[in-house]
Amino acid sequence: MQESFIDSGVLFRQHQFDLPLNYSEKDGTRITVFAREVVELSKADANLPWLVYFQGGPGFPSPRPDSKSGWLKRALQDHRVLLLDQRGTGMSSPLTHQTLSHMDDAKQVEYISQFRADNIVRDAEAIREALGAEKWSILGQSFGGFCSLTYLSFYPQSLHRVYITGGVPSLTRHADDVYRATYQRVLDKNNGFFDQFPSAQRRCAEIAEFLRTRDVKLPNGQTFTVEQFQQIGINLGRSGANLPMYYLLEEAFTETAQGRVLSVSFLQAMLTEQSYQTNPIYAFLHEPIYNQGEASVWSAHRIRNAEYAEFNYEPGKPFLFTGEMVYPWMFDQLQNLLPLKQTAEALATKSDWPALYDVEKLTENTVPVTCAVYADDMYVEMDYSRETLKGIPNSHAWITNEYEHNGLRADGERILGKLMEMGEQIGNLPN
Repeated sequence: MQESFIDSGVLFRQHQFDLPLNYSEKDGTRITVFAREVVELSKADANLPWLVYFQGGPGFPSPRPDSKSGWLKRALQDHRVLLLDQRGTGMSSPLTHQTLSHMDDAKQVEYISQFRADNIVRDAEAIREALGAEKWSILGQSFGGFCSLTYLSFYPQSLHRVYITGGVPSLTRHADDVYRATYQRVLDKNNGFFDQFPSAQRRCAEIAEFLRTRDVKLPNGQTFTVEQFQQIGINLGRSGANLPMYYLLEEAFTETAQGRVLSVSFLQAMLTEQSYQTNPIYAFLHEPIYNQGEASVWSAHRIRNAEYAEFNYEPGKPFLFTGEMVYPWMFDQLQNLLPLKQTAEALATKSDWPALYDVEKLTENTVPVTCAVYADDMYVEMDYSRETLKGIPNSHAWITNEYEHNGLRADGERILGKLMEMGEQIGNLPN
């Protein structure tokens, strides 16, 4: 029985689908995939077109909206929205250190390998058929945009419109190319942050030295290291994040009877930043989302040491934050990732990943594709996005420096509205 509720004039209806873990073994292991239908109560019985939302990540569930605002407000004007918890996230057979604990390393690798964009899209297609939708439109944010292009490769006949925000990937490049570009963007964001807050460089060096010379514990008992502290730089790629980061650094230390220490509130904030702890797909598959018939072999780690060694902290040298990168040391330091180290190593060296995109099919695309490409995006390289879109007919990009990577969250009503208008213009052009 479907559970539903009403809030602020909006009907929320929950759906659960029993689907194959591996679509080549349909009689094998099954998983549950959860999706939440959202529709204006006054239009609940209307024949509205569907819009499916693919969340960024990988490894994070769809939003849990608490108001009719942002991009959802715009979507609900003329759509029935489906918020999909991608497999392994939220209420879709969640993949965590707890749910993996009964498997040996080999089984974990086999299992986790099924949680990339190809199977996320197969899930969505099975759900479309189950809901009786002939076609639907999709909205992909960040990694959700990667999923959208996989969907366009595999099942273009099922799509009416494709909207992508901050998530047009390279279709062919190795992860090494991605991280070369990303490190340069992160370096630019560091320079911008420390230019805006000159005293923050001194404070970061003080924190780094404190961590380097003392055994500091996070609230979960885990030793907090310089490398972990550097990772909060992931926030530099989000609009409106610089000032809160500065405030956090400003109040990092507190005076006690035993002397100056890092405050409990600062350490709690640092633990909260470690989303890899609760969403290990984010760590396991962050590099394999680029892999097609090749291994990443800890790409971000290798490129950092070989080409961007300035990110390796040393006393007396400028402190730099890192960004959205995964490193092998995380499986030696982060408490919930410790038992998953051998699995992570196996996934990093796995090379038999199937293709995620059909480049030839995309060159024949007829589905309107409209994208918000952010010129200063720290997470997805603009030049690679433009390179990809050149090879996809009926695709149009709105390239803007008005927003960072989280533009959809910051001003979603405007962004989605613009992409929808662009999509209508493409759809009305003669073939």
